[in-house]
Amino acid sequence: MAVPSIQVSETPLVLYVLRRADDALILGHRLSEWCGHAPMLEEDMALANMGLDLLGLARELYSYAAQTEGKGNDEDKFAYLRDVRQYRNLLLVEQPNGDFAHTIARQFFYAAFTDPYWRAMTKSSDATLAAIAAKSEKESAYHLRHSSEWMLRLGDGTAESHARMQSAIDDLWAFTGEMFEADESERSLIESGAVIDPAALHPQWLKTVSGIVNEATLALPKGGWMQQGGRSGRHSEHLGHLLSEFQSMQRTFPGASW
Repeated sequence: MAVPSIQVSETPLVLYVLRRADDALILGHRLSEWCGHAPMLEEDMALANMGLDLLGLARELYSYAAQTEGKGNDEDKFAYLRDVRQYRNLLLVEQPNGDFAHTIARQFFYAAFTDPYWRAMTKSSDATLAAIAAKSEKESAYHLRHSSEWMLRLGDGTAESHARMQSAIDDLWAFTGEMFEADESERSLIESGAVIDPAALHPQWLKTVSGIVNEATLALPKGGWMQQGGRSGRHSEHLGHLLSEFQSMQRTFPGASW
């Protein structure tokens, strides 16, 4: 018998925390898919460790969402027992790994945002979010440094690596705009000082991204149209396939312990 999806009381704070938790969980899972398949052993370990960093962040955020909601849900229920439309992650993080260049470009775009984002969130008026941010910023700083180094290595490498890196940038660029959006629900938290306005970070993000891309002898696309929908539960087909695998054990054997 299929296990039903849980119900979630999406107050502004719960919804905000779930969005950031979902980002970390889904991207962490994507990175875990590289385990045993990376181009070198050292990178296999690096990708796995970054995935674990993101999983740890997701757990802290899900636990805070459960505490805030107070409806009997916990981190496992949030991770394994929600329907695809209940996930509020960015469309960027659910995109398939593709080749190594695509994985690096996705990680670079995301880390260039989360590094200054969590640094700014250390000043949140919400003590729990500020504490989570203080821990996460240290990890996101490494994620940005690591992905930046690979952007340079691949972009200014061979003709093949350059072409693959440019293709990855072109394919993923339209998913970057969603990082800087804030709806009415999140706007209320911004006004209270609990969270920061992501749009305020766009100039810094673009400066960081442009600097690395230019140094890597690559180019950013000129089009300004951006994909959106993940924050409101409208996803690409990729997330459904990811969740069917990710949730299969819990859905088949609910509540199992090992």
